[in-house]
Amino acid sequence: MRAAVLHRTGQDKLDVLDSVETAGFGPGKVRIRMRATGLCHSDLSAMSGVLPQPAPFVPGHEGAGDVVEVGDGVTGLRPGDRVLVCWLPPCGSCPACRRGQAQLCLAGFMNSGTPNFRHEGTDVFGFAGTGTFAEEVVAGAGCAVPIPDDLPYDIAALIGCGVTTGLGAALNTADVAAGSSVAVIGCGGVGICAVQGARVSGAAQIVAVDPVASRREAALRFGATEAVAPDDLGDAVARITGGEGFDYVFEVVGKSATARAAYGATRRGGTLCVVGAGAMDDHFRLNMFELFFDEKRILPSLYGGGDIMRSYERAIALWRAGRIDLAGLITHRVPLAGINDALDQMRSGEALRTCVEI
Repeated sequence: MRAAVLHRTGQDKLDVLDSVETAGFGPGKVRIRMRATGLCHSDLSAMSGVLPQPAPFVPGHEGAGDVVEVGDGVTGLRPGDRVLVCWLPPCGSCPACRRGQAQLCLAGFMNSGTPNFRHEGTDVFGFAGTGTFAEEVVAGAGCAVPIPDDLPYDIAALIGCGVTTGLGAALNTADVAAGSSVAVIGCGGVGICAVQGARVSGAAQIVAVDPVASRREAALRFGATEAVAPDDLGDAVARITGGEGFDYVFEVVGKSATARAAYGATRRGGTLCVVGAGAMDDHFRLNMFELFFDEKRILPSLYGGGDIMRSYERAIALWRAGRIDLAGLITHRVPLAGINDALDQMRSGEALRTCVEI
């Protein structure tokens, strides 16, 4: 079986190997034949060590395919089912799930420390317990979410992470109000979905902020009312909000510097929504007076917040109704053998989302 493997954390290239085997299939597990997978910036962060992940590992966590085999005790799935991969499957019974905060369920994280591949006698992990840069994946049954027949694999793959994360940040976590002003800092695939979520919510002004001109142009196509470079954010605050700041600002980069800029662009009493996944040693600093005096809400958003399965269903419904554009997010396509080209497209900012066709 073919899979793309990172042998050591810090390497910038993946090794596409033909001799990788799936591992760990048994009770409660499913084997999935991957058909499409998206490249998310979190994959790059895991490769560089910004996000913790044991190595060697197969990156990828945003995918869709067909169930090939189900283990003992698995119900609701059978061979041939079309599914998307949920990298953070809720268990349904822990305190977080019972509170309706399935995105905080830790059951899925337990899978990250269990190898689901082997190569020449060596254990190989799958990123976030999945590892979708492979022809087949073995994962817990909760990771396989059935999808309707009219949903293409490539779009289903994006719903498995980037779409759910970006839309959910606007619709679940921040709960953007109609008529409000919004800024989105970082307009890759997730940021563009936050833009679309703000548009669906009825925001009056949506300012996209990104250093890459092509991404700024794309944001305008997806519903931003204006797009500016980071150096022009202060001018946008002055022109659009009279210097008060935006009602909602989304930080979709995952760096303390951009989070600080986002905080500064948020009005007093407004909402800063932190969507980007950053490093453990990158500290976001505020002084106690501004925290008290500005009364700005700081809301982290993990996987879009809220009920994950409901978020999937909502994304599909909005896509069917033509309220959001998901096909347009895919700006590049490569075969698995071209995965390193996809990495370069992501690093340069050239791609919103690259679909790896398997």
